[in-house]
Order: sequence, then structure tokens, then C-alpha cells
Amino acid sequence: MKKIDEAAAFLTAHVNLFRCPVCLAPYDHVDGHSLVCPNGHNVDLSKKGTLYFMQRAVESEYDNDMLAARRRMLQAGLFAGITEEFAAQMPASPQTILDVGCGEGTPLADVLQRRDNRDTVIGFDLSKPGINLATQLGGPAFFCVADLAQMPFSDGAFTTVLDLFSPSAYKEFNRVIAPGGHLLKVIPNSDYLIELRQAIFPAGSAHATYDNGNVLGLFKQHYPEATAQRIRYQVPVPTDLFADLMLMTPMHWGADEAQLAQVKANPFAHITVDVTLLSTQVN
Repeated sequence: MKKIDEAAAFLTAHVNLFRCPVCLAPYDHVDGHSLVCPNGHNVDLSKKGTLYFMQRAVESEYDNDMLAARRRMLQAGLFAGITEEFAAQMPASPQTILDVGCGEGTPLADVLQRRDNRDTVIGFDLSKPGINLATQLGGPAFFCVADLAQMPFSDGAFTTVLDLFSPSAYKEFNRVIAPGGHLLKVIPNSDYLIELRQAIFPAGSAHATYDNGNVLGLFKQHYPEATAQRIRYQVPVPTDLFADLMLMTPMHWGADEAQLAQVKANPFAHITVDVTLLSTQVN
């Protein structure tokens, strides 16, 4: 079966999960390869089996090379400790999962490999190239291009929302999470990729350190009962992937080219992953 037909079958079975970004009415049926709302607004599936919900064109800062480098590093296990904890924190019963800012899809695929495939899963991102890459992974997830600030999903549609390093729209999170559902958000700590940060940026510069206090404080403000779990481990960096490590992160955007060349010429063997997993139940 073609991807577009598989996607149409998913939409037919789960049309209730989506709402129209134009009039905010829940979509009520699928017509061929189009999702249609009661007011006649429709969005068409791409040949890759994705939906594009954006009302205006948005350029993502993550280009194809950066996304491909990110995939190679993630498939080498960079985020394995994070996805393992995501899966461990989720209820064992079948979930309806939304991955916010799923990027090229590898972390979500890793989480689902630790599950029993009875979940209903949607991933979305602002990056169309990222979503196109995500569709190449196979698996049960449905992918779309959408805006975090106005998500095209129905009220109370999801029992679990995953947020790995993405911005947060807490009003929207609270709207789309079912009563009693779970929000799992991962934020970087000060030692996240610290070897790379210290190699690229001079000590004392604005980029040489990172403080997650504002992000953590805002989350706690919205969810005072949330729990916080630190996840910290080191991952080997094969020499042939070191250039990918440098390219996959936005750190290189503000770096001096000469300094980047020097770092690339002196690769290090391990990289530190240091994050906090925030977990809360939304009532």
C-alpha cells in the first residue's frame, strides 16, 4: 500500500484527533486523500503521507544537512538514555501520543520500539524537511507539519504528550491533553554537550555556559506538582561521526569558522548528555 493510502486509512480511523486550524471545528470525515471539516475547509495528504497545516510559509533553521547529521548521531545512541526514560515513564496501557517538535523522528521511533505498538501516535514539527525525513523511518506514527502555537488537534485528544527540547505552549498543551493525561518534557542542563560547548566558545562568553532556570521555573509555575529527574550519561563519538556532532546542534551557528575548524581537527572520544526530565499529570 502506498504511503498516501496508509495515511488516509489512519486519518479515517482517527479523524477525531484533528481540528481545523481555520475555523477550529473538529474534522468530521476523510474524502479520498483529504481531511475535511464541517465548514468545508480541507487539507490534503502529500504523496509522502503527511499533512501540512501551516497557514503561512515558515522557514526552519534546520536544513537537510543538519537534520541528516542529527539522525546519524541519534541512531548512534546519543539520546538512548532519554528515550528509555520516556518509555519507562509512560503508562503500560495503550496511549494516544503526541510528539511535539518531533524533528526527523528518530527519538519517537526509539520510544515506540520500547512499546508494544498498540499506541496511536502523531508527531509534528515546523520543519517540512524534518517531517519528510521522519516518514522514511516507517513504524506506526503519523506525521504532519504544524504550528506549536495553534496545534491542529482536538481538545483532550492525547493521553501522553512528549516534548524533547522543543519550546512549550502550555495553554495548548493543557487543551490537547486528556484529563489525567501525562506531559513529559526534557530540557537541557548546564553540562549538556559540555565538551562541544567548551571547545567551540571561549570561557566567559555568552554561549560558553547554559542555565535552564527560566525554562524550569516556567514549567514549575504551570505545573507545581511536577517531578524532575536528572538524566546524565556519556556517549562514545566515533571519529567518522564527529563532524555530524558539530553540525547537528545550533551551537555552530554562532561560532567562529576558524575555531570550528580547530575543534574538528581535534575530535574528542565522548560527549556528555545532561538533561532534566519533567513529568506531570494534567487534570
